Amino acid sequence: MARYLLALKDRQEVAKDTMAFWFNTVGTGYTFRAGQNAAFILVDPLETDGEGSARTLSLATSPNNQGSFMVATRMRDTAFKRALRAIPIGTHVKVSAPMGSFTLHRDSSRPAVFLAGGIGITPVRSIIGWATEERLPHNLYLFYSNRTPEEAAFMDGFENWMRLNPNLKFIPTVTASRNGSWGGEFGRIDREMLVKYVPEIRGPLYYLAGPPGMVAAMRQLLDDMGVSEDSIKTEEFAGY
Repeated sequence: MARYLLALKDRQEVAKDTMAFWFNTVGTGYTFRAGQNAAFILVDPLETDGEGSARTLSLATSPNNQGSFMVATRMRDTAFKRALRAIPIGTHVKVSAPMGSFTLHRDSSRPAVFLAGGIGITPVRSIIGWATEERLPHNLYLFYSNRTPEEAAFMDGFENWMRLNPNLKFIPTVTASRNGSWGGEFGRIDREMLVKYVPEIRGPLYYLAGPPGMVAAMRQLLDDMGVSEDSIKTEEFAGY
């Protein structure tokens, strides 16, 4: 598998316990499709542990972005995460060629419904940003679930894309608590919430992204609602 040496360009906290990392791609020829992921391997890290010095992370920006891409991850207390937080800007990281088929379908007559939980939002961010830039005719529904508003990353970006893209419906929800300014839904994504926003449940293609338990629960929900397995794509984020 082809590998690239890409320099860390910037990093910042984007939500509670979540950091985004930008990598420089100028002159490397690195390209990808919206929704894909890649393996990231630290070069000579100062520390390691049983989980190793590599992770697979989704590319969270549109492939139209020139010169860099961004990934984001929950910052658990592991050697990989500590090292990624600490390495100097400009440090090179080995990055694999892009992988994965969690990409938007071509048939724009079928809506896309994204059911994303937590850091599972990263590939969805890439897809929706790209679809908005390309003015694709797909009807897009994004249900984005987090425990609290503070854990919800990239909210401003999705709200801005909804203003730019008349085909996008953005439905954020929190399951544990909400503050007084929270304007989204409350509770887990369920039958009632889906029916409230999606006109024809069996018509769309569904994209499930998040922790394994959440993905399994959403798959069961859709099965109970009569959605065919052929109409579901999944991307699980375990241990991140």
